Amino acid sequence: MPVPAVIAALQLPPFKGGAVRPFSWYEDFLLSNARIFVEAGITAIKVQDETREEGPAAMQTVARMAALGRSFRREFPGTALGIIVQAHDAVGPLAIADACDADFVRLKVFVGAAVNAEGLRMALNIPATQYRAAIGRQDIKIYADVHDRTCVPLAGMAPETAAVWAQSLGADAVILTGSGFDDTLSRVAAARKAGVVRPILIGGGVTTANIGAALSAADGVIVSTALLRDGAAHDDFALWDREKVLRLVEAAQTARHPAATVIAD
Repeated sequence: MPVPAVIAALQLPPFKGGAVRPFSWYEDFLLSNARIFVEAGITAIKVQDETREEGPAAMQTVARMAALGRSFRREFPGTALGIIVQAHDAVGPLAIADACDADFVRLKVFVGAAVNAEGLRMALNIPATQYRAAIGRQDIKIYADVHDRTCVPLAGMAPETAAVWAQSLGADAVILTGSGFDDTLSRVAAARKAGVVRPILIGGGVTTANIGAALSAADGVIVSTALLRDGAAHDDFALWDREKVLRLVEAAQTARHPAATVIAD
């Protein structure tokens, strides 16, 4: 599967630690918000678990994410599906993706070591690539973050060096996100110069105003915050704004095909 030009990130409220909700509530939340994206022209959605775990993803998280992924796949069979879990886990996301036939997983701290608010995070590349091979699912692509901005690398390696490492250790695409948009563009350029030939995605900070520059530099973008509906609660069944999504899709199409008629990507 080629890297989508635009991937919408759909964050689920945590499965524990807050309001106790039945599984059906999460299913309704997912499908109603996914429909907003799909009807506005988004063709790839990353479903994001935000349940904080001390270790790998809990059995409940894996089971619920797999079931939600199956519901998504039945409802939107033509939409590319990605999986990410909040837990630092190489195997859980791939097991979920296998069960629900997702197209890709996003893994953070794929190479090296880092510290985030939850503690030490070690490289996920070996267990992830070994498990993917063991289950015979090389078709599930690994999109690997390089120096994700939510954590601090323990070694002083340059982001472009880490990107080359990620490429050599099995990432099908690398995700780069700097401290600001200009820093992100600089990181993308440096990674290309260092020898990264795999697709590069920009993982944050993309808006309708800058998506043209983003897609000129990178192969795709992941976007969510810029598309939120003003004033919506985090658990709203219409959390994302259809009009904002439409404008972003149109801007992306114009950036990729400036002389063509705008169609859904």
